[in-house]
Amino acid sequence: MTSPDFQRLPGFRDFPPEDLALRTRIFDAWRTVAGRYGFQEYDGPPLEPLELYVEKSGEEIVGQLYNFTDKGGREVSLRPEMTPSLARILGARSRGMSKPIRWFSIPQLFRYERQQRGRLREHFQWNVDIVGEAGVAADAEVLAVGLDGLRALGLTERDIHARVSDRRLLAAVLAAEGVPEEAVPAAFAIVDKVERESRDRTLARLRDEAGLSGEGAAGLVETLEHGLEALRARHGGRDDVGPRLEELDAYVGTLEALGLGAYVTVDLRIVRGLAYYTGIVFEIFDRQGELRAICGGGRYDRLLELVGGEPLPAVGFGMGDVVLSELLAERGLVPEAERAVDYFVVPVGPEQRGAALRVAQALRSRGHSVTYALRDQGVGKQLKAADREGARVALIVGPDELERGAVTARDLRDGSERLIPLGELA
Repeated sequence: MTSPDFQRLPGFRDFPPEDLALRTRIFDAWRTVAGRYGFQEYDGPPLEPLELYVEKSGEEIVGQLYNFTDKGGREVSLRPEMTPSLARILGARSRGMSKPIRWFSIPQLFRYERQQRGRLREHFQWNVDIVGEAGVAADAEVLAVGLDGLRALGLTERDIHARVSDRRLLAAVLAAEGVPEEAVPAAFAIVDKVERESRDRTLARLRDEAGLSGEGAAGLVETLEHGLEALRARHGGRDDVGPRLEELDAYVGTLEALGLGAYVTVDLRIVRGLAYYTGIVFEIFDRQGELRAICGGGRYDRLLELVGGEPLPAVGFGMGDVVLSELLAERGLVPEAERAVDYFVVPVGPEQRGAALRVAQALRSRGHSVTYALRDQGVGKQLKAADREGARVALIVGPDELERGAVTARDLRDGSERLIPLGELA
């Protein structure tokens, strides 16, 4: 019989040591920064009831899921995102918790969708959420965590920037331009695609689908293109626009006070397609605009209610590892996966193997990394193996050394040697 040629499933990844080194570096940065901001880590099951995702995103989400009927007859799905699980977990316990709740997680997520650059069928994602605080300071804090998580990996304002908007402000601007209330969802969808479609196509859609006049459509597009100052000049005096502008100013001011102002641009073309966002939203991109969004998030004040929890304000983001890994590689920020151990123990002959094993275990018990040849070999071969393993020091255990109650420590970088008493190793 011949062995079958098993192939990795499309859209999934292997992580040999050199690739796992990058993943580990990313996770370490995420955990470190989350800890600096006082967030606690949580997790949930990778398999959830299918209805949890349908309740949040509608029946259309099913086509993107790895869902099936389990052996108990339950409709289940591999998790495509973490926020519904967060809502479910907090729905059962948030009433007894002090607020605000600062939680983060790094789940592996799964979506059955077309594989393309920056998007696979599985990925790891950094989820950071503040629950129970409605003030704009929580919105700014969440974005600050995301930006600092990227800065901890070596990225600067020359590499990344956050584009920030407010769905409530955009809704007010749409109303000011004459979009009927029933057409606001359609207008949001048009604005969400304004950078991917031609100006003529956008103007036509605003007329045909959002009910705007030609002048109103042109005014809206111009306002979106020219940013916040054009908006202030055009609609800043309106009662439904002015307060939203003040809140956005406070948001940006908080980020500036945190030293992150250079990373932030207000841009009302950022809509975030998910319907549950209720306020300020943002996406983080590479400066060159060559990649998909690295991170996206915002305020979602009604999600916990959808899964039976108490009505709590919430804000958070998700940052995937796939696009981020591509950006780090392009910027030369991928760590080299070097083999390295502290000590390689070299018994001179079979008679010294027992003593060599005791030396190795004594060093391991003190927290050092130690390895040795798993079969009897000459000293020369063992020293070559020590080089391949990236050992700093070879500990030679020979009859002469043992008679003196010591081992010979050879520094494999400069070749120097010295005797170390066995008592020191223990």
